[in-house]
Amino acid sequence: MKPSLQFKMSQQLAMTPQLQQAIKLLQLSTLELQQEIQQALAENPLLELEQSDAEGEFSIPQETWEPSYSAGIGQASYHYDGEDQLYEGETGITLHDHLMWQLQLSPFTPTDALIAVAIIEAIDDSGYLTVPLSDIVAGLNEHHVEPIELDEAQVVLKRIQHFDPVGVGARNVAECLTLQLQHLAPDTPWRTEALRAVQEFIDLLATRDYRNLARKLRVNETELAAIVALIQDLNPRPGESFQAAPDNYVIPDVIVSKKNHRWVVELNPETVPKLKVNQYYLDLCHAVAQTDEVNYIRQHAQDAKWFIRSIESRNETLLKVASAIVQRQQAFFEHGEEAMKPMILADIAAAIEMHESTISRVTTQKYMHSPRGVFELKYFFSSQLATAAGDEASSTAIRALLKKFIAAENPRKPLSDSKLTELIAEQGIQVARRTIAKYREALNIPPSSQRKRLI
Repeated sequence: MKPSLQFKMSQQLAMTPQLQQAIKLLQLSTLELQQEIQQALAENPLLELEQSDAEGEFSIPQETWEPSYSAGIGQASYHYDGEDQLYEGETGITLHDHLMWQLQLSPFTPTDALIAVAIIEAIDDSGYLTVPLSDIVAGLNEHHVEPIELDEAQVVLKRIQHFDPVGVGARNVAECLTLQLQHLAPDTPWRTEALRAVQEFIDLLATRDYRNLARKLRVNETELAAIVALIQDLNPRPGESFQAAPDNYVIPDVIVSKKNHRWVVELNPETVPKLKVNQYYLDLCHAVAQTDEVNYIRQHAQDAKWFIRSIESRNETLLKVASAIVQRQQAFFEHGEEAMKPMILADIAAAIEMHESTISRVTTQKYMHSPRGVFELKYFFSSQLATAAGDEASSTAIRALLKKFIAAENPRKPLSDSKLTELIAEQGIQVARRTIAKYREALNIPPSSQRKRLI
């Protein structure tokens, strides 16, 4: 074959730096976008913030809706019981620090203090001793001149178990609850029976086999209810108060409100600062002859313009997507979760004539403030199930029905998954029992056997 030249025409998408920048900004969260803007301001001398005429913080419109709730946002709460406490999880003090502080205030011999430190090091965040005492003693004897006996370690452990919080240093749940019951006043009603229940019949308590438990303790149902109530007031994880959950603050990207009987979507003006190109340098480009400095200014001016356009494009796309979501889910904003309609990314993509990948980027880590709470845009997408009428129901709506039925159930006779399936079917939604079980587990709701209560 002889070599030859051929012409071939084709189309392909070129990922220019400007397009890459627009895609990158589109998928950034509000916090990440703020960091990106700060970096751009630091690197580009022609990019600057516009000075706002109106000073003051942005306030989200206040609405009176009940119930108000949020999805996908961690919340931290603190209840003040009227007593000053030196150490709480919220202060940043860990359980280990709290125990070491008490150790320093306690009269220990040097050997006992060494044992106590080793024991405290082996206590996990829940307050349980995770290493057998024999292993702790063996480890200490490898480096200690005088041999340490197991009995010495047991005595030190008993002292640590009297530290605050009560129940710390326990080796299992039964011992933890026992320590807390022993800490109560001897004349506490049903204390003796509760001690026997946690020491001898912890398995029956765990499985809520109240019939056999009442028979073992030789009490009637009313008395057993009082015993179980006393046990339920105890804390099986005494160290959890020192596990400070991080406060997750969310700045909504869009705000939804009802105006003149219509749902309106607006961008939150506080999420993105107003940017502009420095006019002085722009004028300098036209007034000065072609030099390296002028070329430098022109290049950065072009970069600044592209950056501003990318942010504007991001905001326009975000507003389009949020408006399409609100338009499709108006019933949710009017009536709540049970009215949620099934919706997938393709539905919004078709409505605003964009690709599904773009919708996915826009709805990730973007939040909407509404009278019903703050929600990630992803929250409004859910799978669909068929109804008896031939329509479609959202999995979110089914979960809402499950929570509603379980919240209203008789605690003495909780609803089984089969019964929940029947109740959902009465609402005209055909769903399998295993699907109900899957949704229940996703909601962190235990099975009926574990939801049973005496009181």
